[in-house]
Amino acid sequence: MTALEGARVLLGVTGSVAAYKAADLTVRLKEAGASVRVILTEAAQRFITPLTFETLSREPVLTGMWERSQFPEPRHVTIAEWAQILVVAPASADIIGKLACGIADDLLSCLALAISRPPVIAPAMNDAMYRHPAVQENIERLRQRGCVFVGPVEGRLATGKVGIGRLAPVEDIMAAIEGALQMRAAGQR
Repeated sequence: MTALEGARVLLGVTGSVAAYKAADLTVRLKEAGASVRVILTEAAQRFITPLTFETLSREPVLTGMWERSQFPEPRHVTIAEWAQILVVAPASADIIGKLACGIADDLLSCLALAISRPPVIAPAMNDAMYRHPAVQENIERLRQRGCVFVGPVEGRLATGKVGIGRLAPVEDIMAAIEGALQMRAAGQR
């Protein structure tokens, strides 16, 4: 049995062309025995639809603070209590900035504040954006708070250019999630 068996994973998907890879991550988490609930930001929905994740996770997909659903209000608190771990993959520069500054203006950023354990974050963006000093400062601030970063890696980006900013392989993200769950089970952060 792995740390993923029976784990309750909240997967936040943000606006990046790599959002389609989160579908594979959802499948792999389910195959490993995890329960997965997905939050799609408004920008993520420009790249991939809720129906994809509802089909793969067998759970309703969360898309906004004010939509009606089966979850009682306040949703961000109820869902945060359910989740054992928050994973943000792909994580855009926007969500990394929000998390670093404590901005809570959508469901994903509210949930990140309501969950007491630091998330696993898998950045994906253009290489110039990733190297920007503001993004690097935000990443460092989040690392100091205990957030686990996986990637990005160097490879062909959406622009066709090769550079750093490509989403880490799903296997690496899975390993980071499992490692974070094991640390928490052992009583570490």
